[in-house]
Amino acid sequence: MGTDLADLDAHELVRRTASGKVSATEAVQASLDRIALRDPGLNAFSVVLADDALNEAIALDARIAAGEQPGPLHGVPVAIKEEVDVAGCVTTFGGRANSTPAARDGEVVRRLRQAGAVVVGKTRMPEFGQWPYTESEAGGITRNPWDRTRTPGGSSGGSAVAVAAGMVPVAIGGDGGGSIRIPAACCGLYGLKPTRGRVTSDPMPHLWWALGTTGPLTRSVLDSALVYDVIRGNLAGDRFTAPEPETTFIAAAGREPGRLRIGWSTRPVSKGVRPAKEHVLAVEETARLLADLGHDVREVDPRYPDPTAAFVPQFFGGVRTESDAVEHFALLEKRTREVYRLGGWVSESVLEKAMAAGERVAAKANRVFDALDVLLTPTIAHRPRRVGALDRGGAVAMSVKSMPMIAYTALWNVTGNPAASVPAGVADDGLPVAVQLVGRIGEETTLLGLSGQLERARPWPRL
Repeated sequence: MGTDLADLDAHELVRRTASGKVSATEAVQASLDRIALRDPGLNAFSVVLADDALNEAIALDARIAAGEQPGPLHGVPVAIKEEVDVAGCVTTFGGRANSTPAARDGEVVRRLRQAGAVVVGKTRMPEFGQWPYTESEAGGITRNPWDRTRTPGGSSGGSAVAVAAGMVPVAIGGDGGGSIRIPAACCGLYGLKPTRGRVTSDPMPHLWWALGTTGPLTRSVLDSALVYDVIRGNLAGDRFTAPEPETTFIAAAGREPGRLRIGWSTRPVSKGVRPAKEHVLAVEETARLLADLGHDVREVDPRYPDPTAAFVPQFFGGVRTESDAVEHFALLEKRTREVYRLGGWVSESVLEKAMAAGERVAAKANRVFDALDVLLTPTIAHRPRRVGALDRGGAVAMSVKSMPMIAYTALWNVTGNPAASVPAGVADDGLPVAVQLVGRIGEETTLLGLSGQLERARPWPRL
């Protein structure tokens, strides 16, 4: 039973736990057994909260036995990226520079628990999520379960590995330049970056100013929608907010999207980057499938604006702000301290100008949606590289190594548009391929409907 439970998607697991066919304790124990079996050699988890998780599951079962109604995530084991506060755990941001446990859950974690989810552990990330590879001095190398010699991407690589390897059905990540979509693409998962402000940034007023957001990595579109319906919404301290959608995300994921105008392009935003042939082919095949499904599909030139002047200051500002807040600055990685020094020119006024530049970039980038409902592109340019990307070179070298991974994703952090990485099969190298769907600001429901249609028409493989 344990093995079968660990293989279930969240929505199916909830169907069983809510009906009483399976207890929350059984679901959590199955997850913990799978973590013990598979995490050695993959290194997805930095902390496994086995005793706390089982006690929480037992308490959930007792409340249900007493007549309480189950929540929408009743008994679902979830993993949380290191940058998100979990009460009693040190929020390490992937490094060693903090040592005091968080006093309370961040709001996203609180909402997950309120919905019946059980936190089973925290997942690896590069320090402060700076790089699209999940490697750090403190945590070592996290490996792709499809091929352990390859990276799972980053910065939410630990969360992606935990889900792809069947250790949990849902893991929370964050996306400041592609950090949900990139590991989703590398690990064969569904990863939707929501509209800026869709999910609260509590306890922070923002995440890397206008760039960052929090969200899940899942094995299915429906699971992503289920989690977003639980965690979306704002608090008074959030700098950015998003308007309420016209329907629930669950409803959007399960309905047919109607006939959409879809433009596709394999041209990267970043100049000098050439996409791998596997990713070009995935976009072209997906375009043909969408046409067969009845959509108006055409190749387009998105005429991307250059997001550099908006992205770079916010990147440096994010790293410097988080570095200033740690307890032991001297314990930050050497490369992080180099980034901190390189970003010394980023003042508060520079950041405000960068965000204003981002609004101008957004206005130009969104012109593509005057004639389209959805833009289809690759998610990443190159195939997942071999692990050890961070072994050599400083911050400048790492920026160069990172460019192919963020060449299609970072623009949409600057603009605030929702964007999803959708699995598109497995290439000859044995690793997953993916495509990116980008929608208008505030229109995650369109992406969820289209993603669900693609999932039904072309079910994606799993490990």
